[in-house]
Amino acid sequence: MKTFLVFADRTRRSVCDALEEALPHIRRHARVEVIDLSTLHGEAAAAANLAIVFGGDGSILRVARALGRNQIPTVGVNIGKLGFLAEISPRQLHEAIDALAQGRFDVAKRMMIRCEALRDGNALTESLGLNDAVVSRGAFSRLISIGLFIDGEHVTDYNGDGLIVSTPVGSTAHSLAAGGSILEANLEAFAVTPICPHTLSNRPLVMPSTRTIELLIKPTDLPVALTIDGQVYIELKTGDRVIVRKADVEFRIIQAARHSYYETLREKLGWGGTVHGER
Repeated sequence: MKTFLVFADRTRRSVCDALEEALPHIRRHARVEVIDLSTLHGEAAAAANLAIVFGGDGSILRVARALGRNQIPTVGVNIGKLGFLAEISPRQLHEAIDALAQGRFDVAKRMMIRCEALRDGNALTESLGLNDAVVSRGAFSRLISIGLFIDGEHVTDYNGDGLIVSTPVGSTAHSLAAGGSILEANLEAFAVTPICPHTLSNRPLVMPSTRTIELLIKPTDLPVALTIDGQVYIELKTGDRVIVRKADVEFRIIQAARHSYYETLREKLGWGGTVHGER
């Protein structure tokens, strides 16, 4: 009998309701281990055939990091808003569970990043990410300066509100809001997008995933922070360095809805209409 990991943030009533309605049907097909995202710290055990995540894209980002080196096929049930990653609606769940139990699904691999923050050569933090690593200023409305190095070569200094290094998956998140390009999700590439750059010639960059990207915090008395997937947070100061590389593991997402990437963009971004999503 198959084993399914089921992840859910039990502090959210809508998630609890959807989970309790679905669990009896899931248990007809597989052994189930339910993991509460609200109390999950560190990595989650992954001795299972696949993972089902109840929540929005933020929940999937957290699960991707929690699975660490033990990535298993993962599908999201969208109890959120846009749902780029969590593509199954609650009303589709029973049919989707039947298909999952019978192995009738495709798995796509998505590039992840490994991000490390260094101070005086010592690691402040190291974390996987699926969406992006962002270095940005605090609440003060003043510019910060970030040096960009690619494979050890100094490229430029960005003056502005910050800098985003995103994966193709993350290119439709913070990077898109900052004016970055949308990358097809199956690419292996980085998008480097400045946030409100002071110099108009500082434009977004796209580069292959074989590159090593380094961000240097230039002298400042402002609060500066690194966030990974909008969920891991660490304060930085002058001289700190952030290193972003392609991770040696890939997120494995189950494509249950069987529609194209461009269909997803049309639907979720409201191209030609309004933005749609579960609310």
